[in-house]
Amino acid sequence: MIKSEKITVCPECGNNDLIRDYEAGELVCEGCGMVVSSELFSYGPEWRAFNLEQREKRTRVGAPLTWTIHDKGLSTIIDWTGRDIYGRGLKPEQRAQAYRLRKWNRRSKVSGASERNLAYALSELTKIAYKLNLPKNVLETASVIYRQVVRKRLIRGRSIQGVAAASIYMACRQCNVIRTLEEVGKAANITKKESGRNYRFLLRKLETRVPPVEAKSYVSKFVNQLTLSGNVENLAMQILEQAVAMRLTSGRGPAGIAAAATYIASLLTNERRTQGEIARGAQVTEVTIRNRYKELTQKLSIEMDL
Repeated sequence: MIKSEKITVCPECGNNDLIRDYEAGELVCEGCGMVVSSELFSYGPEWRAFNLEQREKRTRVGAPLTWTIHDKGLSTIIDWTGRDIYGRGLKPEQRAQAYRLRKWNRRSKVSGASERNLAYALSELTKIAYKLNLPKNVLETASVIYRQVVRKRLIRGRSIQGVAAASIYMACRQCNVIRTLEEVGKAANITKKESGRNYRFLLRKLETRVPPVEAKSYVSKFVNQLTLSGNVENLAMQILEQAVAMRLTSGRGPAGIAAAATYIASLLTNERRTQGEIARGAQVTEVTIRNRYKELTQKLSIEMDL
């Protein structure tokens, strides 16, 4: 079996295009059709299923590993039904023994203070991600970041909510999911100032690379919030591309310049939105939108019919 896995060339014709048929357990040469070996190891299950229902019933694996649970999802659960595998009720002595086993099984999942802290923090991460409607990959990334913080013992002297919010925001930046510090802080019930302080602390201590946020990433979010059409989004993207080419975005906040581009696009497509509406969605001031609006229209020579 081990030797057949290492065969890379057909001994008959010298061809290295070998087909591994794991169902038949054979290694076949594609050139001449010779069965080079018939001792391949099958990595599939020993049972067969002819439809999806049979496959789901016969599979014996559990859920995949996840970083969002402190034990990575490898823990066991003792059922509370009070019946054995055949459906018969347990005797009083067996029921008492099952109760004790269940109790100690639950206690053994979180044995020390560090595990309790990690379990509570990961549940906080899940709550924040649920409030922000974040995808699963962001939650997984944030859980990995928080585990690094715990491993390096950086949590001492800082609140769990603050570090959890910073981990979520860093994960959003790494996964290119647009969420502001204010939104993350609100979901974690802390201030924007505390979220930013913890985020800068993690950046400094973890020495991780976080890509800068591009203004284009905000456009889709603003368009969805304001219920604008796809034409507005396309036009705003074109305006931002021209602004980037002329280096008008350097030193400007991405949210502000994206909001200004969305405002200009809404006026050009006759789907008018006020500066106040866009400012509330972008969480910037109306003054910022007005300043960026003037810069873009003047530098890009955009004629506005107000």
